Amino acid sequence: MSGGANHVFYRLAPFIQEFIYRKRWETLRPAQVEALNICLNSSHHMLIAAGTASGKTEAAFFPALTELHERPSASVGILYIGPLKALINDQFERIKELLRDGNIPVWHWHGDVSQSEKTKLMQNPSGVLQITPESLEGLLMNRPNAIPALFHDLRYVIIDEVHAFMGADRGIQVLSQIARIEKMTGCSPRRVGLSATLSDYEAAKAWLGAGSSHPVDAVTVPGGRKLRLRVEHFSFPDARDEEQAEHLQNARKAYYNFVYDSTHLKKALVFTNSRSDAELTTLELRRVAAQRHQPDVFHVHHGSISAMLREEAEAALKNGPGPAVAAATLTLELGIDLGELERVVQLGAPYSASSFVQRLGRSGRRHDAPSEMLFVCPEEEDEDAMLPARMPWTLLRAIAVIELYVRDRFVEPLEIRKMPIGLLYHQTMSILKSMGEATPAELASYVLSLPSFKQMAPDVYKTFLNYLLQTDHVQWTEQQSLIIGLTGEKIVNNFRFYAVFKDDEEHAVYNGTEEIGSITTVPPPGYCFSLAGKLWKVTEVDTKHKAVYVKAALGKVDTLWLGGGGDIHTLVVRKMREVLADTAIYSYLSPQAVNRLERARRLAKESGLLKSAVIPAGGDSMFVLPWIGSKQFRTLERLLKNNLAQRLSLRSIVPMEPYYFVVAGQADSRTLLEQILQECASCADPLQLLGPDEAPYLGKYDEFVSPELVRMAFAVDGLDVEGLKQGLSEVLER
Repeated sequence: MSGGANHVFYRLAPFIQEFIYRKRWETLRPAQVEALNICLNSSHHMLIAAGTASGKTEAAFFPALTELHERPSASVGILYIGPLKALINDQFERIKELLRDGNIPVWHWHGDVSQSEKTKLMQNPSGVLQITPESLEGLLMNRPNAIPALFHDLRYVIIDEVHAFMGADRGIQVLSQIARIEKMTGCSPRRVGLSATLSDYEAAKAWLGAGSSHPVDAVTVPGGRKLRLRVEHFSFPDARDEEQAEHLQNARKAYYNFVYDSTHLKKALVFTNSRSDAELTTLELRRVAAQRHQPDVFHVHHGSISAMLREEAEAALKNGPGPAVAAATLTLELGIDLGELERVVQLGAPYSASSFVQRLGRSGRRHDAPSEMLFVCPEEEDEDAMLPARMPWTLLRAIAVIELYVRDRFVEPLEIRKMPIGLLYHQTMSILKSMGEATPAELASYVLSLPSFKQMAPDVYKTFLNYLLQTDHVQWTEQQSLIIGLTGEKIVNNFRFYAVFKDDEEHAVYNGTEEIGSITTVPPPGYCFSLAGKLWKVTEVDTKHKAVYVKAALGKVDTLWLGGGGDIHTLVVRKMREVLADTAIYSYLSPQAVNRLERARRLAKESGLLKSAVIPAGGDSMFVLPWIGSKQFRTLERLLKNNLAQRLSLRSIVPMEPYYFVVAGQADSRTLLEQILQECASCADPLQLLGPDEAPYLGKYDEFVSPELVRMAFAVDGLDVEGLKQGLSEVLER
């Protein structure tokens, strides 16, 4: 080993040295050496920001486990918080192998772990505990008396895939949970955050250290891996007559044949942007395999597939002889080491550079192999459609995300919620459930000391609590303290309360006694749908137990989950505009993709699409193309509908988020643009963009909060007037 690596190697616990010998590592990775030096020589928190397959997990665990070996903890010594069950299961096996000779137990705790395993941990709190935020919430709420025994000697909190938490409701939840554990036990653990997808290290360090007096050191290893990228494009014609319908059928057939030919002989991941697309893709790939009399090597992996089927897919990719192909959503985007994947395919384009980096990182994890991703962009194409609808938005987004990351190393910056009132409700109710009862002053003191709520004014919290009293979410006792009310009990005592992300209520689907997965939209008996990449016919619906019983079928396919899509950052949309205005040909584009881009550029130039943010569309219609991100686009939508529609006699405003609006009314394009800019300039308070009785929800628990506070929260966190002004001014300057 090199000098620096050699020096820290001999300070590692003997069982870790043995693990390194067993793995035949020639040297420690740079991130591991740097992390060891920080941990061995300071008490600082640590952010480990390094590319995929750079040894981040070991960089965090080697020093933490060495400390536990030298000075065994009297409780759980290392708390590992992961965003997904699948990631925890994967890391559980990795840490078990590392601890084979270490005499330090490792536990995991989530919905799929047996009760007997959890009981063993409660009887012998020790070693490493790997857990999801939702399970940790359940522990803090329902077993508060066990928390001191579990965590009083906690030394490390390791937060994996830290970018998946920062700026999200779950991140606020995790920071609150760490603070609550520290309050309940008196421990002060070192925090370690891991990520392969960060651009703003200072913001990430501030997030990780929130509420702590210790500084945060960053371990950064710049990525220098080779990339192999390819973008294919498929046009689907509009099927308005029999001939066009045949063309569409042939185009779809060519598309799925291409995806099949690109994957079926390899170990491959096919990323989609929705569960429905993952299902449909697997179904179609299985049909191609059956038509060609070739093996079915296809799996599906998303949050609504049963644990057993998800694990089957992971095992086939990781340990199976191959080939194996899994169509997946973000459940396989984060951290799971799937070994030597030969190809990653992205159907459509990711919505963010962050997602692109994560998905790209699933390949090229061994022996300095290049990271490889094949984009396959299918788009409907109708020559008679209105002008903006004829743009290949998915292709443009794919190019924009690639260019921003590969050329500029751009990843979306962290955005911290200023007024997370839904989380204020969640943590208030969780803490009150944990405490049993509390005076308003005690509750306010506890909740407003948590990192994410310190900026909340006491009078705001008073308004918040009064509304909960009025709606019976909390109630007074005779001793003038607060307990959870009858309405609140219904919310808090449901297992769904542990999660702060929105989750539609799902029905479990069974084929006989085997659970296949779950669906949110339940068809009546006799109807067909797809799940786990296969077709099923409903035989019975048990509404009481939320169960659907099915048998195999050959019928039609249906979509059984709502939602899809994602928010896009202004820089991604702006880059799409630059790509459209440019003449450069990108080396990773296939001939079909080049052809489609060239046609789009020609049309944009001839039509004047890029000349103004508002262009005439014929008759009394106009197109508004602001070239801004999703949040700013939604701000403009409110400005148009609430502030300008009546004044300018606009009879319809149709958003095609986040790319353009179709607006119809008496104003001409110049007047509309002038009025938009004037309204932006004069909008001192974002509340001006809300209707008098409007209180839009931003999160799962906003509905239980006073409408007055919901309005305030939406104004500061849901709208971005400054970003809208800036985005429009940059479009107009070009």
